[in-house]
Amino acid sequence: MKTGQLIRDARARHGLSQRRLALRSGAGQAWISRVEREEVSPSVESLERLLLVMGETLSLGVERIADDNQDQVWDATHRARPMAERLERAFDAAAFAAELHGAAKSA
Repeated sequence: MKTGQLIRDARARHGLSQRRLALRSGAGQAWISRVEREEVSPSVESLERLLLVMGETLSLGVERIADDNQDQVWDATHRARPMAERLERAFDAAAFAAELHGAAKSA
């Protein structure tokens, strides 16, 4: 569900106008209108605030894509490699991670 529809549906459940929601949340009515029309995308914090003043909370979740077999493909490819190649790739990855860590520390 899109953010604008989420806010519009919540307002409708609570019988609130955009103006009333704006007063409760400290946001502008025009901004709420733009959010509902998907012209602007609120930050997660702003979305949480809008929902909170209506007595609701934001809940995010993660679901696996139904036909996503990327892990299986990678696993099969990885297992087909000789042990020496797998170890070499692991050492290369560790070296790259160490480089990144060093660059991050000096930045």
